[in-house]
Amino acid sequence: MRYTSSVGSACVARQTKKMADSDLLARHRAVMPDWAALYYEHPIELVSGEGSRITDSGGRSYLDFFAGILTNMIGYNVREVREAVQRQLSTGIVHTSTLYLIRQQVELAEKVARLSGIEDAKVYFVNSGTEANETALLLATCARRSDQVLAMRGSYHGRSFGAVAITGNRGWKPSSLSPVNVHYLHGADRQLPAFAGLTDGEYIAACVADLRYVLATATAGDVACLIAEPVQGVGGFTMAPDGLFGAYKEVLDAHGILFVSDEVQTGWGRTGDSFWGIGNHGVTPDIMTFAKGLGNGFAIGGVVARGSLMDGLPAAGISTFGGNPLATTAAAATLGYVLDHDLQANARALGRLIIEGLREQVGRLPAVGGIRGKGLMFAVDLVEPGTGAPSPRLATRVLEETRARGLLVGKGGLAGNTLRMAPPMVLSEAEAKEGLSILVEAITAVNAEGTGAEGTGAGATGAEATGAEATGAGVTGRKEAPDE
Repeated sequence: MRYTSSVGSACVARQTKKMADSDLLARHRAVMPDWAALYYEHPIELVSGEGSRITDSGGRSYLDFFAGILTNMIGYNVREVREAVQRQLSTGIVHTSTLYLIRQQVELAEKVARLSGIEDAKVYFVNSGTEANETALLLATCARRSDQVLAMRGSYHGRSFGAVAITGNRGWKPSSLSPVNVHYLHGADRQLPAFAGLTDGEYIAACVADLRYVLATATAGDVACLIAEPVQGVGGFTMAPDGLFGAYKEVLDAHGILFVSDEVQTGWGRTGDSFWGIGNHGVTPDIMTFAKGLGNGFAIGGVVARGSLMDGLPAAGISTFGGNPLATTAAAATLGYVLDHDLQANARALGRLIIEGLREQVGRLPAVGGIRGKGLMFAVDLVEPGTGAPSPRLATRVLEETRARGLLVGKGGLAGNTLRMAPPMVLSEAEAKEGLSILVEAITAVNAEGTGAEGTGAGATGAEATGAEATGAGVTGRKEAPDE
């Protein structure tokens, strides 16, 4: 009788949660725009977290392999960050504006400038990656007195007017109107037939030749900058071969063109081999932008650049909330934690474990088109077995299967067929192996569905997802939320 009562209580609890989630979803759809998308056929509400795990409103726990789109860099409920924020809150001051000295802002800027490797660096804080990239554009176009900008095919730099203009991804480009004149370069598109079979060196040489040709034919000769992500986030963690941006910068320097590295997703050691993603290319940029993980959930972004560039704006500027005492306190605690615990080394070791494990265990499956990554930033492309065509449908199925097994991952790519994963950098080896095991089970199960073969994993968890178009739509029928 006691057992029956327990089962009955559990059923009631699950039904109550389902009704509550359904009500919240209806309210979301009533007041939020259609393009503010949600993951999963039955979207979940996350209400608590600890370390690399989070819990939904029904009490279900998940291992988090997406970290709030790479933002919860050192996980959840981190004592050092929580206590630093509480101390600042206890002063009664959350905001003062940059019209006054802010000790936390100055101290954080000193540390970021020192870590940047940029000579005579200065730092300006804003609230997001989008704002940081807008600021970088402003610095570069003013310095060069030109509206001409080079960007990368497959890139994403934010949701604002200027950031959308330099985004090379049709799925996240709602308008052709632009405040800048943009030309797009190769570098993360070696899957194209024109580059088939090329070695890294040959591909870099072809890209550099194209850059020279673009400068000679498509521009007016006074280009302001090239802006590039060392690893393309929304683009599905695609990346240029190491050394490409170093080769590009030689050409840029010869023309006086500035180089901006968008480190919004790749900074702070996430890629493992270098503290900044651009470090893998053996080059120091003129300007770097950052955001996301620095605040570990608190809104902060920024730009670090040579002092002459940062001081060169011919008018006053201000960011009302940028660099506020609370955000910079959280950021300083987060950055200190990353450095004190050598999380870059952890990202390198565990990223290698997971990426190699995926290649060994699912790399030959017909539904897997490719596996790539650097450090704790890795991706799997899903394709239709038999044709090899990008398969948003199967990617959506794996998204559901991993959630059903207790793992949260992301999705993206130009065709919406890429699983994107970037766990908190505090991930343990045991958690890395656990996540790898779940990924292998989920991908194997979905591969079996796609090929009609017998699989080792479970099938659909409920209503079958019907797939999505190349824009990256999720199972709710709305576009996947863009990364900032």
